[in-house]
Amino acid sequence: MLQTQRTKDAVIALKSETGPVEAGKNAFVLECTVALRAADRCRKVALSTRMAMPGMAPMVTGATLSADKAPGRYLGTIDFPDGGTPQVTVTWDGPAGKGSARFSVPVR
Repeated sequence: MLQTQRTKDAVIALKSETGPVEAGKNAFVLECTVALRAADRCRKVALSTRMAMPGMAPMVTGATLSADKAPGRYLGTIDFPDGGTPQVTVTWDGPAGKGSARFSVPVR
């Protein structure tokens, strides 16, 4: 488990079977449960990252996500050009409405 973020409306779990996130291409699993009910899953999910770079514009990276067989579970890939601690933003829309969560994930 890389990160679990609880918000007022959802639980977001970011998982990796290959271990810590590293610079370069990474595969991950994103699970999203809205309103703490397993039957109420997130839909239309997006994940992006933003990392501040001293003296430069922030580095923004988007992930590619595809729905897995289980509701609320998404398989994703993302390419980090450098190590650091980017801020991750996950947005969703679903039966319970729209929402977002932000958290940091260390990249080695």
